[in-house]
Order: sequence, then structure tokens, then C-alpha cells
Amino acid sequence: MERVVLKESAYNIKKGKILSIKQMTENEKLFEIALEGGESLGHQPGQFVMVSLFGVGEAPISLSSSPVTGGSFELCIRAAGKVTNALHRLEAGAEVGIRGPFGKGFPVRALEGNDLLIIACGLGLAPLRSLIRYIFDNRGDFGKVHILFGCRSPGNILFIDELKDWNKRTDISFECTVDQVDCARPDWIRYVGLITTLIPRVQIEPERTFAVVVGPPVVYKYVIKELLSRNIPERQIFLSLERHMKCGLGKCGHCQIQGIYCCQDGPVFNYGEIKHLKEAF
Repeated sequence: MERVVLKESAYNIKKGKILSIKQMTENEKLFEIALEGGESLGHQPGQFVMVSLFGVGEAPISLSSSPVTGGSFELCIRAAGKVTNALHRLEAGAEVGIRGPFGKGFPVRALEGNDLLIIACGLGLAPLRSLIRYIFDNRGDFGKVHILFGCRSPGNILFIDELKDWNKRTDISFECTVDQVDCARPDWIRYVGLITTLIPRVQIEPERTFAVVVGPPVVYKYVIKELLSRNIPERQIFLSLERHMKCGLGKCGHCQIQGIYCCQDGPVFNYGEIKHLKEAF
């Protein structure tokens, strides 16, 4: 397993300016940020950055935008702790600190020319959006694309306007399900059930299909079981293991899983390489 080689700049905090903030759900907001001087972040789909606020702290946040956009980048942030709650109180024009990007992203070169089955669960759609938008920007480089998304309830759906557009596209297939219907969307007419109920509905050629899965660790065991039952090879399954990262540099050990560091060896891993790591699942 090859680890990312850190650059000296990984230790430096760059100034970022919030260009816009969009309320996504009750607990999530989408931040568009530009680095000082128009510098490009230079990220790959699946990587993350460390976002800091002076006097508050620092938190790891997955990138949600395609690197093709260049001039700015987007972060979908859930208010879940001291730093993220403080970020939610900011307004457009505020400055934040940015370190990174860090980690190994999705293997876009390996995915090129193949069919893709992309499975997002809950907030897992945020980092997968970076890959999905990259695929849309380079649609001719990929075969058939199937996108499956599942979340707790209609009120928790992220990027809902974009999902409506995905549903209209003729060059991909898209399906969405919720665990239960809530009062926010009592008129829900799509699927109700776990994300695993959507996988058997997809027509695939397993030998040429690569699966990419991002979601809470609890769903991986069941999703991977379904993928293997469809005869997708282990080496063609990729997933993101996001743990409680603190430094992004592989120094603090908070994200260590039996000898691997999610921030540097991942967060994207090939399932065949880590299936023996019980703590990962």
C-alpha cells in the first residue's frame, strides 16, 4: 500500500475566503472557498483539507467539488462539533485557514474506460460528489455510470437540486432511496428502504464494473456483501474510510487502523487490500 508523500507546504496554513454559503439541510451547509491570490487548490476527487478558525481549532473536511473548476472549491460541512458549529456561524466574506489537500483520492485513471457503480450513503455523497462531477466533466472517458444514493429521510437529502438534474440525464442511471419518510416530504414517491435494496436493480457487467462506496462504516459490510454477490471482483471495489483525523499528516495517530493511517494511506482504499482489517468495518 503506497502512502502519499507529504510536501513541505502540507504544514503551511493558507488563507481562504468564503465566497458563498448555501443551506443544504437543517445540519449541513455548502461552502464555496477561494484561496488567497487566486491559487488553485490542486486537489483530486476524494481528498480532504484541514479547515481552521483562529482561536477555535481545526477540522478535516472532504472536498465536494471537481478539480476541473480550478478557481474555487466546495466543502459540504455538517455542524457536529466545536469547529464545524463555528463555521456554520460564519457569513460570506469571512476568512478561514486551509491546509492540504491530503490523502489518496479515488483512482480516476484506473476507473477510466470502465463501467462505474457509485454508491453514496448519507453524508457520503459529499466526497463522492467530487468524483461524480469530475466524471461529468470528462464523461467520454468512462463507460456506463450508475449512481445509487440512500439516506435516512427525505429531509436529509443533500444537493437535492442537482439530484433532480441527475435523474433527467440520459447518459447515467440514478436511483435514490430513504430509510423512512418524514413530515418534511410526506409526498415522497421514490424508493423507501435500505441502500442495499437498490443494488440488485442495477444491470451490470461485473468483469468491467468498478464500484465506489462512501458512507458510514456500518453500511460497508452489507453493501460489499451485495457487490460480491453480483460477482464484482474485490480489487474493483473502492471505499473511503474516514476516521477522527486530527493532523492530516500521519503524525498524531488518531485515524490509525491496525497499522494504516486513513489520512495518508487513504482515505480511499481498495477493498481487496484492507478486507482483513476488522476494525475498518
